[in-house]
Amino acid sequence: MSLDSDRLDAVTARPRSAPLRSEEYEDLFDQAPVIFAALSGPQHLLEAANPAFFEAIGGDRGRTGVPLGELIPELAAQGVLDRLDTVYRTGTAHRARAGRLVLGAPGAQREGFFDFTYEPRRDAVGRVDGVVVIAVETTSYHHAQLLAAEQRVLLERIARDAPLSEILTGMALAIEELSPDMIVSVLLADADGRHLRHGTGPSLPSFYNAAIDGVATGPRVGSCGTAAYLRAPVIVTDIATDPLWEDYRELAEQAGVAACWSTPIMGANGRLLGTFAMYHRTPKAPDAKDVTLSSAFARIASLAIERHQAKEAGRAAQDREKEAREDLAFVLDASTAITREPHFTDCLQRLARLTVPTLAPLCTVHVLEDGRTRRIAVAATTRSDEDLLAFPAVGDRVDEAVARVLASGGTETDHSGARGAGAGIPGTTGYVCVPLATRGRTFGVLTLLATGRPLDGHIVALAEELASRTAVSADNAHQFSDRVQLARELQAGLLPPELPRIPGLELAASYHPAGEGLDVGGDFYDVFPLPGDRWAVMIGDVCGRGASAATTTGMVRHTARAAARLLDDPAAVVRAINDALTGSSVGADHFVSLVYGELLPSTSPLTLELLRAGHVPPLVRRTDGTVEQLAQSGLLLGVGPEFDGSPCRVELHPGDSLVLVTDGITEARSPDGDFFDEHRLTDALLSSSSPCAAGLIAAVNAAVTAFAGPSTPDDQAALVLTAV
Repeated sequence: MSLDSDRLDAVTARPRSAPLRSEEYEDLFDQAPVIFAALSGPQHLLEAANPAFFEAIGGDRGRTGVPLGELIPELAAQGVLDRLDTVYRTGTAHRARAGRLVLGAPGAQREGFFDFTYEPRRDAVGRVDGVVVIAVETTSYHHAQLLAAEQRVLLERIARDAPLSEILTGMALAIEELSPDMIVSVLLADADGRHLRHGTGPSLPSFYNAAIDGVATGPRVGSCGTAAYLRAPVIVTDIATDPLWEDYRELAEQAGVAACWSTPIMGANGRLLGTFAMYHRTPKAPDAKDVTLSSAFARIASLAIERHQAKEAGRAAQDREKEAREDLAFVLDASTAITREPHFTDCLQRLARLTVPTLAPLCTVHVLEDGRTRRIAVAATTRSDEDLLAFPAVGDRVDEAVARVLASGGTETDHSGARGAGAGIPGTTGYVCVPLATRGRTFGVLTLLATGRPLDGHIVALAEELASRTAVSADNAHQFSDRVQLARELQAGLLPPELPRIPGLELAASYHPAGEGLDVGGDFYDVFPLPGDRWAVMIGDVCGRGASAATTTGMVRHTARAAARLLDDPAAVVRAINDALTGSSVGADHFVSLVYGELLPSTSPLTLELLRAGHVPPLVRRTDGTVEQLAQSGLLLGVGPEFDGSPCRVELHPGDSLVLVTDGITEARSPDGDFFDEHRLTDALLSSSSPCAAGLIAAVNAAVTAFAGPSTPDDQAALVLTAV
């Protein structure tokens, strides 16, 4: 507030009688909010003062005519009297801004901030005879500035995502600095709003903070629990007598607090976030400043808590998303690896290995076969974990759980670690048994056993998902194995069980099915005796694969065996085969390539008559290191009603070999798409270090594998006859 300078100069410079001065002072300052006091003499007697002065120092000290140091003794220790002495002695005015004074007797003190002016007052001859004190109290402004500064600091911490504990503790310390007689505490509400957790309370004893951590909200739970329950401020001016503190009175006494005002911290959506409490060590009611602080910092606490919760929710969402991606990757990678296993047992053993240690330190897989349960796989992180299964008490409990799951078809879990020793399976902290089921049938059980951290619902869910996928893969592998075995058995039925012993000849043969061997192939060979010491030799290839091709192969072999016993002419036998093919609906969609020959009896050198019906040309490897190709050929069998072909005669001297192969060998392709062809077949025969039948077979197979790889899209059959 500004004053008229002329009137102020008149007051401080012109000599007047004391009554006149007092009247003038009253006229000037009585109704002004500015603090005014006129002091006279070196003792600074209070000559006159306005109501604002007495209100500032305490209304109970409203006297004049006494020294200022006697009226307000606390000023001496704060240097006020020394400054008045200096002004009185030197005649030089003193001005101070935001000077801090603590006014009042001990126990009833208050802090104030003032802008001061100490002006010397002169008599008629210009001598200083007193001091005029003019002041404006700036306490509210000062507090507002401090409050704004502290709020700015806290908001900056919130903006840079400082830890919530750092923000709340900083806020509590800032308030306690603004109001030194105050103790601040913040409690945080659980998600359901039914309990309060420790947030901060830097000036409260640690035992007190620990005691109220987790306190329930309710209608008579101190100041904070009640404020959280009512969603409204609760003011307790005297803890010792207030019924809300009945259950916590002794705790408060131990902590040295006597009053507590609590304000609920509410979120923008009306949700309870926590409580903001102000404690005092003596019974006390809040004043306007306390209400302002409570309101301002409750809003800041709300902002900090909501931002923290939003960050935590975002972080939790990211963690869940990451966990979900990791779970999905684990399940996909594991199920892919399991699917690659072509055999039933291998699938389940891979399942056991993949679950350890990702899901549990110990895993077993049991299957039900022919009415009996057997353990098909075990995997463990350490040898000691695996050794657990050797104990009868453990193995028997696992077997019992497996039997229950096989019977019920549902998952069985146990968390024995949570119930104490003696429950569940000894030596473990829990287990989960998950059924392996497909097509409505439970055929096995995946068991995970924990020896440390108990299994949780997340592990159980992953185990169930992986077991579900594995069950399908294992069932497919089982069917695959059955089909392969069936195909092998059927194929074996289309080939001679073993090659016969023929005087003067050494025989060797090989057969490699295409791909995984799931279907019966159309390639075949046969050597069988005929009347008159003759022998029939043949190799052929039925177009196509599967049951129909197998049926055609069987018909060709059986027709050849039957016709050759009745007919002496190889050409007649081949015509009989062609008639059978063209006259039967079984082979209507199949044509056959064939080499058929008969070994003539008692000939030297050994002599064969061969017919070729659209088949790969036979080769003869001579002892002189040459290879001959027999080029005569007739039409494929089963194409037309007539077969037009004539036999050729082949003589085998000792060491000579007749080599018969199917087109699965000559048409095997390299990665570049080139055929193996007859030229590479010839090279393989010539490069063989062993000229015997078995050696030539081995050389051919090795050359084809090196050229085209171990798996080819067509069956491969070879038959070699070597004269000895």
